[in-house]
Amino acid sequence: MAKATAHIGATGYQVEIAAGGHAIVADEPASRGGTGAGPAPYDLLLAALGACTAITLRMYADRHDWPITSLDVDLRIVASAEGNRIARVLHISGPDDAAKARMAEIAERTPVTLTIKSGMAIDTSLAGVGA
Repeated sequence: MAKATAHIGATGYQVEIAAGGHAIVADEPASRGGTGAGPAPYDLLLAALGACTAITLRMYADRHDWPITSLDVDLRIVASAEGNRIARVLHISGPDDAAKARMAEIAERTPVTLTIKSGMAIDTSLAGVGA
């Protein structure tokens, strides 16, 4: 299963992340007190959803021999009176309109999409406490 660690030092908001054997830096923009050394946390959330969407749709198209010349996923968080939501727009080049419509349906069932939509419990504990 997926695993990640995040480390922040004594000052600033820059976070060193290790995820899937890769190093990533997260930070807040200067307007929020950071240095902009990396994406902000919500940007990383959207990036994870975009990556999962693109990979899942590529896999689906490959299985159906649909020619995809490019696939872009535009994501943004939109605030409204009902609360925040994610707006996702798919830009797919190559397959016919029926295949594109099917891929839009599949996008609603990618693993990260389903996790975000259903919510996920988070169990938080302190290391070395009560052990």
